[in-house]
Amino acid sequence: MIMSQQLTTRRMSARVWSIGALGLVLLLGSVSIAVSVGAIAIPLDVVWGVLINKIAPDTIPVDWSSGREAIVWDIRLPRAILACLVGAGLAMVGASLQAVTRNPLADPHLLGISAGGAFGAILALLHTGLFIGLLTVPLLAFLGALASTMLVLAVSQFASATSADRLVLAGVAVSFIVMSAANVLIFLGDPRATHTVVFWMLGGLGLAQWDQLVYPAVILLGCGAYLWARSGILNAMSLGDETATTLGIPVARFRLTVFAIGALLTGVMVAFSGVIGFVGLMIPHIVRLLVGGDHRRLLPISALCGAVFLVWADIIARIVMAPDDMPIGIVTGLIGGMFFVWLLRRRIT
Repeated sequence: MIMSQQLTTRRMSARVWSIGALGLVLLLGSVSIAVSVGAIAIPLDVVWGVLINKIAPDTIPVDWSSGREAIVWDIRLPRAILACLVGAGLAMVGASLQAVTRNPLADPHLLGISAGGAFGAILALLHTGLFIGLLTVPLLAFLGALASTMLVLAVSQFASATSADRLVLAGVAVSFIVMSAANVLIFLGDPRATHTVVFWMLGGLGLAQWDQLVYPAVILLGCGAYLWARSGILNAMSLGDETATTLGIPVARFRLTVFAIGALLTGVMVAFSGVIGFVGLMIPHIVRLLVGGDHRRLLPISALCGAVFLVWADIIARIVMAPDDMPIGIVTGLIGGMFFVWLLRRRIT
C-alpha cells in the first residue's frame, strides 16, 4: 500500500514537472506571438532580434527600422508581460478563495473584489487626483478592493449567508452595489475625463509601460510566495473549518488574511488592467483536472496557466477588430460565461 502511494506520488510529481515545463514553453511562445501580431505584423525573427539586442547590445546586426523596434520593445512586450502578471495574479487569488470559502464558484470578480478595485481606481482618476504620484491609483484600488471584501463578509454575516452558494450571492449583490457607486462617481466627474474610465470598466492592457510593471510584479511575487508557503493550510481549509481547527489552524484569522491578500493582488492588478472577470474562476478548475487539488501544485500551475490564458485573450482582443483593440474584459467575459454554464451543468449532473 505504501509503495503504491509512493509510486502514485512520483507519477504525479513527474506529471506536474512535465506540465510546468510545457507551460513555460507555451508561455514563451505565446508572448512571442503576442509581440508579433497586431495592426502591423512583425516577423518572429525580428521580434527575437530586438529582444536579444536590447538585452545584449550589438550582439546581432540591426536590420530593422527604429519604428518596429519601438513597437516591439516599448508597446507590445510590456503589454504581454502585464497580461502574464495579471493572469497569474487573478488565477492564484481564485484558487485561494475557493479553498478558504470551500466554494468552487469563488472568484475575485464574482465576490465583488474587482468592483471595489475599479471603484478605487475611478475615485483616484476622476476626483482625488494623483496626490502621491503613480502609487495613488494602485493604493486606492487596493483600499477599494479591501473595503468591498469586508462588505461581502459583513453582508454574509448579516444575512446568515454561511453556505457556499449564499456567499456567492452576497458577493454578486455587493458587486452590483459597488459598481453602482462607481457609476455615480463617473456621473459626477468631469465629462471631459470620463472617457478614461471606460478602460477600467471594460478592461484593457494598452496602457502598459515598463516603469509601471514593477508594482504588479513585486505584489505578485510577494503575495504569491505567501500563499504558496501556506499551501498546507489551504489544503486543510479546503477540507472544512472543523478539520482545519482540529489541526490547530486559526480558521477565521487565516481566512481574513487570505481575503486581504486577495484584495491586495486584485486591487493592484485592476489598477493596471481594469476589471477582468472569470480568470480566477476558470483557471483553478482546469488546473485541478490536470494536477489535482494539492495547492503546492495547484497555485504555481494556476499562475502559469492564467498567464498563458490572458496573453491569448489579449491576442484575440487585438486581432478581432484590428486595427482597433477590443476590451479584453469582453473576451474573458464571453469565455468565462460559457465556462460558468459548463461548470454549473457539471456540478448538477
